[in-house]
Amino acid sequence: MASLLISNGTIITMDEDRTRLTGHIAVEKDRIVSITPERPAGRFDKEIDATGKIVIPGLIQTHVHLTQALFRGQADDMVLMDWLQKRVWPLEASHDAESNYYSAQLGLAEMLLGGTTAIVDMETVYHADDAIRAIEESGMRAITGKCLMSDDPSLPDGLRQPNQAALQETMDLYQKWHMADNGRIRYALTPRFVVSCDEELLLEVVRLAEQYDLMIHSHASESRGEIAIVEDKFGRPNVEYLHKIGLSGPHVILAHCIWLNEREMDILVDTKTRISHCPGSNLKLASGIAKIPELLKRGAKISIGSDGAPCNNRMSVFNEMYLAALIQKVRLGDPQALNADEVLAMATRGGAEAMGQLDDIGSLEVGKKADITIISLSQAHQQPAEQIDPVAQIVYASQAQDVYATIVDGRVLMEDRQLKTLDYIDIKTNTNRIIAQKLARL
Repeated sequence: MASLLISNGTIITMDEDRTRLTGHIAVEKDRIVSITPERPAGRFDKEIDATGKIVIPGLIQTHVHLTQALFRGQADDMVLMDWLQKRVWPLEASHDAESNYYSAQLGLAEMLLGGTTAIVDMETVYHADDAIRAIEESGMRAITGKCLMSDDPSLPDGLRQPNQAALQETMDLYQKWHMADNGRIRYALTPRFVVSCDEELLLEVVRLAEQYDLMIHSHASESRGEIAIVEDKFGRPNVEYLHKIGLSGPHVILAHCIWLNEREMDILVDTKTRISHCPGSNLKLASGIAKIPELLKRGAKISIGSDGAPCNNRMSVFNEMYLAALIQKVRLGDPQALNADEVLAMATRGGAEAMGQLDDIGSLEVGKKADITIISLSQAHQQPAEQIDPVAQIVYASQAQDVYATIVDGRVLMEDRQLKTLDYIDIKTNTNRIIAQKLARL
């Protein structure tokens, strides 16, 4: 039986009581078997000395695009619809099996180095199988799915697909990948957003999600331009329209949700629809600032994501936590508008709840999966380390490069800044080669 001991760490459990202690976490196979101030008896196959380090539940990102990691820096300083139509969609349409595989590897490498243990990923229209294969190899926990976009002549040729062909392909991928590796990889239905999906496609997504008990992952109400297109097309605001056709509920994750009216906020709260907050992307694209404190007070279910590398440039949950806390303080003129504990909860418990897996991940508790992030406190920007509240230390001072180890299912995927399941040199060499070829052709 494989076993792991994480010893002498400052443990932030993020359980309901927000228990903290200095102590030891024992893991057998993929589960936590003890969390104690005293060192447990017995021998362990592996030990990580966490002296002077913070041990937290694995960090979770509920909205990312692995397929876009290859396109970092290729669509800077643009508004959303121009960003999509002029740069990102043509680049995504250029993907082949190799490029999507290496794009996924790059995104996974970055996030594992930054302490992310679980993601909700939206792939592009074609070659999703190759990206999911990269997820499988990485050891990351994921909910993922092929992007669904209708056969609209206004869309690039490489992103258009007849509805029935798209749905057949997505269900084939569901049959292959859903619950793979003991449930570590799960499949979701991922219509891109209302602008690129006709009603027939969206209604079929709703039907299939109910029939097969699948999650739905999409975008909603990210920019004013998007809102105007949806209202012109369907005569209703975005979230109101999605709710009308049945695309709401606890099995639905909607990224962004910035431009909401009062009724739409009530819909999201009443239906327990999950909101993925992506502040870095929203700021860079000048899309707006979501009303996160107001939504939390109403009881909304909110988690955090970094979105894609072309609209954020860093797939770092630390960057997102920092921005999430700060922008609300300025927006509301209140330094307590969103505190560090609330933000860390969104990146741990909130992410687990959005994924429908709070019973297994999102906090450090006996019996739960051993998804764990260990943060070093050795750098100058974290000093004096012993005099700072550790939760505030994580949200306001720590950065992705401070992560010492990333563990999923009790398996160490990154330790001491060294990836264990991915070859970073190979990824770096091939992603640079591939993007140069694609830009030359485009």
